Amino acid sequence: MRTALGSWFVFINLVAYLVMSEDKRRARMGRDRIPEKTLFLLAAAGGALGVWGAMYRKRHKTRHLSFTLGVPLLVFVNAVLYTYLWK
Repeated sequence: MRTALGSWFVFINLVAYLVMSEDKRRARMGRDRIPEKTLFLLAAAGGALGVWGAMYRKRHKTRHLSFTLGVPLLVFVNAVLYTYLWK
């Protein structure tokens, strides 16, 4: 169980970071964007740390109140769930 949970944690956070980075790249290029709902779904699915990391590393979505409040909240919720499942 721990191996699967650890693998999921790494996978979903890497995907979330890459998707958030891709959205920033698309924003710079003026192309179609990745919906915010998708970014929040990735964060809620366990990838909040990846989304949060990309937010500040790429300086993306940091002016959106929904992201500046919602993503840290999801990081906390993810931490609680991962800790509960790790036991």
